Amino acid sequence: MLSVVCVEPGKLTLEDRAEPALIPGMVKVKVRSIGICGTDFHIYEGSHPFLQYPRVMGHELSGEVAETNLGSALSVGDRVIVNPYLPCGKCIACRKEKPNCCTNIRVLGVHTDGGMTEFITVPESQLYPAGDLTFAQAAMVEFLSIGAHGVRRGEIKSGDRVLVVGAGPIGLGAALFAQIAGGSVAILDVNAARISGAESLVKGAKGFVLSSTTDADIEQHTNGDMFDVVLDATGNKRAMEASLKYVAHGGSSVFISVVKDQITFDDPFFHAREMRIIGSRNATKQDFNTVISSIKDGKIPIDLLNTHTAELKDLPTKLPQWLGEQDSLIKAVVTLA
Repeated sequence: MLSVVCVEPGKLTLEDRAEPALIPGMVKVKVRSIGICGTDFHIYEGSHPFLQYPRVMGHELSGEVAETNLGSALSVGDRVIVNPYLPCGKCIACRKEKPNCCTNIRVLGVHTDGGMTEFITVPESQLYPAGDLTFAQAAMVEFLSIGAHGVRRGEIKSGDRVLVVGAGPIGLGAALFAQIAGGSVAILDVNAARISGAESLVKGAKGFVLSSTTDADIEQHTNGDMFDVVLDATGNKRAMEASLKYVAHGGSSVFISVVKDQITFDDPFFHAREMRIIGSRNATKQDFNTVISSIKDGKIPIDLLNTHTAELKDLPTKLPQWLGEQDSLIKAVVTLA
């Protein structure tokens, strides 16, 4: 089977690998679409902190069932979405029904080879029905689930003022689901082109470009109250620390993004506002189901999010090219016949 392998930072190769053997508890999936994530770019660039090369990347996956074990609830040909977070099922997080932050979690395409290949075996528990979604749409469910999980962690409710910091794919997903939850959404980013795109996708959201925005502008937008919930999706230490100043008294800050660094804040400021600082990691089946139903109900402009496409065989050329197109790229989807 054809596989794209990141042999080392900056080097992608096409390899002919053997198809994986089916083992008990697993399902063999023919991969049909792969979403390209910031994680994949970080792996390619060599900036991912927890990765060993060579690696088959790819964790935003859709496909169809190719082979099952006896007694499986799935049938050959079923269209499925892959939840790429593989929990141990035994640790304290798993026992608390929080497999998304399992202490021994393995992520497809990061800790183990992923889906930039023709076939992959996945635990049956991590496969969800794609229903009527196209394969490209189904491959975008995972990244949207990250934002949906952050919104759920922030407990956003109708009438809340919400600020999303970072207008990349994860930030856009968070903004869309914050709006679905009833929040009044504003989006802040350093890139004017991204803010323009965000305003066209998240209808009614107010966009702020950092270089031309002052704290007074944001304070005025909220009538001096600041935001009930601030969702950070930047993956930038300085932005994460700065986002805390936008939280209202009694409000919450949700860090969806993660950096390999220490985040610091002024304790008197934090205590004076009695704010909550919340971590949001990965997503759960509940979040996947929220995204799937929202797409089916027409609440997500799913096809507009897919700005770039390629075939798997062309990925070694296309992925480096996409690195230079960050202003226009929201989600690239790779297809397999």
